[in-house]
Amino acid sequence: MKQICALLIAILLAACARSQTGAGDDWTNPGGDQGKTHFSRLDDINSENVTRLGFAWELRLDTTRGMEATPVVIDGVMVTSGVAGRVYALNAATGEEHWRFEPEIDPRVHRGTCCDMVNRGVAVKDGRVFVGALDGVLYALDLRTGRVLWRVDTIVDRNRAYSITGAPEVAGDVVIIGNGGAEFDVRGYVTAYDVRTGRERWRFYTVPRDPAQGPQESPDLEAALETWDPESRWDIGGGGTAWDTIHYDPEFNAVYVGVGNGGPYHVARRSPSGGENLYLCSIVALDPRTGRVKWHYQETPGDSWDYTATQPMVLTRLDINGESTPVLLHAPKNGFLYVIDRRNGRVIAANALVYMNWASGVDLATGRPNLTPETSNYALRPQIVFPTAAGARNWHPMAFSPETGLLYASVLDMGNLLFMSPGAKPHRVRALNNDAAIVFAGDILDVLPSLPPPVRAAVEASPELARVRNRPASQELRAIDPLTGRTVWSVPRAAWQDRAGVLATAGDLVFQGDLMGRLNAYDARDGRRLHTIETGTSILAAPMTYRVDGVQYVAVMAGWGGGGWSYVPRQSAAYERGNQNRILAFRLDGGATPVPDPLPPLEPAPAPPPQLAGTTPARIERGRDLFFGNCGICHSNQARSLLPDLRRMQRPTHDLFQEIVREGLYEANGMPGWSDLLSREDVDAIHAFLIEEQRRTRARELDLQRRGQPLDPPRATITSSN
Repeated sequence: MKQICALLIAILLAACARSQTGAGDDWTNPGGDQGKTHFSRLDDINSENVTRLGFAWELRLDTTRGMEATPVVIDGVMVTSGVAGRVYALNAATGEEHWRFEPEIDPRVHRGTCCDMVNRGVAVKDGRVFVGALDGVLYALDLRTGRVLWRVDTIVDRNRAYSITGAPEVAGDVVIIGNGGAEFDVRGYVTAYDVRTGRERWRFYTVPRDPAQGPQESPDLEAALETWDPESRWDIGGGGTAWDTIHYDPEFNAVYVGVGNGGPYHVARRSPSGGENLYLCSIVALDPRTGRVKWHYQETPGDSWDYTATQPMVLTRLDINGESTPVLLHAPKNGFLYVIDRRNGRVIAANALVYMNWASGVDLATGRPNLTPETSNYALRPQIVFPTAAGARNWHPMAFSPETGLLYASVLDMGNLLFMSPGAKPHRVRALNNDAAIVFAGDILDVLPSLPPPVRAAVEASPELARVRNRPASQELRAIDPLTGRTVWSVPRAAWQDRAGVLATAGDLVFQGDLMGRLNAYDARDGRRLHTIETGTSILAAPMTYRVDGVQYVAVMAGWGGGGWSYVPRQSAAYERGNQNRILAFRLDGGATPVPDPLPPLEPAPAPPPQLAGTTPARIERGRDLFFGNCGICHSNQARSLLPDLRRMQRPTHDLFQEIVREGLYEANGMPGWSDLLSREDVDAIHAFLIEEQRRTRARELDLQRRGQPLDPPRATITSSN
């Protein structure tokens, strides 16, 4: 009898889970529903009437950086996060602001963030709004007033480059948050705090500590230690941050954590004798009461390619061999689409979405990828590796529709050149410690002549160079069969950077924004574009939908940013019209959408001041190295970057250069002081390099102006994580 009752309960739970797939009138977390399917059951806006969708309201924000969050709507109130963990509470029907919250942040935190000041959302529970600020402080706010109820510092070591860019996750009576910083000098972990008080309940480290310090914090780490070299670079930390994708599954009382890459990137520099390096690039299922591991699955053992497992998951059920099977769908950077049994972590399917040469498939009996060792030896010689470190998939949320049974996602088919920077040695500083140079496929041919001769020779001998020549990159919105990985339909995008989050609805619609500032609606079954709204602001975040007083709205946060944020693509609305951040909402029979005015034409760089006294070519070269090692991650020196182009400094800025860089004169504007890392001589060297760059830029642009050519032609980029 007990067995029959248990079976009936299981059947009822499964039926309930299926019936509740997708959000209703409310959109209760950034993923919409408990499974984070980014699917809505609303169908007032549908494939028959979507052409009537128009502008409802907007909120213009006083920021110009990346917008990656998906708003939450509960009982007619919209709550969402913006730059660095700011929070906005609005009337979801009108856009009227109820309150806003801005955390106080030490500007020096910007020195240890790789990918802009972004934030991917809030969590809401029992009248509390939880948000992680960029500096690693977790806040609980009153939903009605925005008042701070409690705050807690999540950082274990303020001398290391930890940050927060992801959304918290509520799991019963705890709220869980991870951190960013794996590109720097950190040891990853996630922490659970009491929802009501902020008291720490448990902390799970994703990387073992130096065994010389004694036993590990938990038996789970003792097991992981066996997969690391005892002489690993424990001083650097090992990486493994959970900078996004923490997912609570109440059906199995588990919290699934997607773990990031190792630091340094290459396993030979991180763990000299190799090893799988658990729990890097893994999905780890934790008990939300204790933080102990229930199961784990490592998607990329011994990662050397920055193939993080921090990309968004979807929890749902699929009919597999006639059984309704609880699954976790995951498409991480490494190019595979995984279907994983949520009960035990068993891999049911793993299909390649893109061309790859780091592995030739996954052995479903063991779950292990079939590695191709020749792609991991870029520590010895340069390699062109597919997919790119930018990821076949990245943080941009995908959507799953139970109506069509399809997964909708941005997919990038591209590789990159990887090689070790000559003479570089990873070390613990608050600057990028990795020593791998990365050149994205579209740029390899452009930078090839300027590469060191041994690197150039190796690239020219690579059999993968022909693929780069013929098809450097392909970015698409795809509708995918999750069990086979087969593309049912696809829509090509204009550039490889043109990737964005997705919303699917019961109205047979798929919504996605784009780099050019358009919100597009597609037929969910065949991919036909049914409607486009020109917003004039680049869109990366996933749209969402909700209903207030019987009216369905579609809303999205707009603004360019994220990885590579300081380079603004020429095709983008951000390049043409600027990047003022906005929250935009639309409804049937709405009005015309306001579009920002175009930016004025670019003028030649101003004349630089005379070169600093005593400057030599050696000082300029040293300044170049210091600039790209410390400043270049933010200051791209592009004419229309989101931060000042330092080749265009006016004379007053030159005169105050030491005060700005070392003493933090502009800290209120987000420019931290660097006196603890850069000497006066260092700053003079950087200044000398920039004066020379400004001289060259002005000469080139005056010549282009005389010839009637664009002043800012496209440039190849090389990323070095020294």
